[in-house]
Amino acid sequence: MKIPDEKRSPAERDTVVVWDLPTRLFHWTLAVLILLQFLSGEFGLIPMSWHYWLGYATLALVVFRVLWGLVGSHTSRFASFLRGPGAVLHYARETVAGRHVHVVGHNPVGGWSVLLMLLAILVQSISGLFSSDDITESGPLADRVSEATVEWMTRVHHLNRWLLLLLIALHVGAVLLHWVMRRDNLVAAMIHGRGRALSADAAPRIAPLHRALLLLVISAIAVAFVVTFGGNV
Repeated sequence: MKIPDEKRSPAERDTVVVWDLPTRLFHWTLAVLILLQFLSGEFGLIPMSWHYWLGYATLALVVFRVLWGLVGSHTSRFASFLRGPGAVLHYARETVAGRHVHVVGHNPVGGWSVLLMLLAILVQSISGLFSSDDITESGPLADRVSEATVEWMTRVHHLNRWLLLLLIALHVGAVLLHWVMRRDNLVAAMIHGRGRALSADAAPRIAPLHRALLLLVISAIAVAFVVTFGGNV
């Protein structure tokens, strides 16, 4: 529902909805899930049984985000923020030169970082399904493949976590740098969903919530089917 201009604060009158509710919930839920998985897998502060269920939830969320990137709101679609090398280089040059390039949604550099992050999380989630410590813990699909495959997937699961940590650190650093250099609070924008646009008419198209709910249910069912098929829930 659109809020009349006279009922908005002065700051809100210059902004539009950039990030839809599903994208915002996905972002913060995924951050919590990844944190909890590191607490369980790396530090043992949470039982490993939780690590599995958190991993299943993470995989379902990533599947949802991929689908949402195809049929979701405009700023959430891959087609809207995955730009070619020319656009990426131009944005990088302008940023280094101190010239502000206004972008509604992900900028050309940030768009590719989102894709890399999703791919890293997807690799971590899938490899975990086939991993084993050769003692007490094994993924739900580890008994469906050869020992060589389990060994390889376990190695990928262990090594990829460092790549994931690096990408997370770069993401946090970029957000902080954005705030320091441009006074643009991206954290707040991912909470309330609003951002500046060139005009009110340039507000991104927001997809309906029922579409997101349907995709989330489909994603959860798909992951549950895969895990159950492994016979080791």
